[in-house]
Amino acid sequence: MSEPAATSAHLEPWLREILRCPSCRAELRDDTGPTGPELVCTNGACGLAYRIDEGVPVLLVDEARHPA
Repeated sequence: MSEPAATSAHLEPWLREILRCPSCRAELRDDTGPTGPELVCTNGACGLAYRIDEGVPVLLVDEARHPA
């Protein structure tokens, strides 16, 4: 059986603490977007959302989802 999306998106606590938005260096918060789990920038001016593929955050600005 495959794991639910929430389980596969789990990040180790030490990694979660050091991850920052590659665009503006603000902290990231956990969220769920249209395609599944993602990390969203907490800076209101930036707000980029980075998807998590199979538990690996894709922190590429060119592939981030822009705020609606």
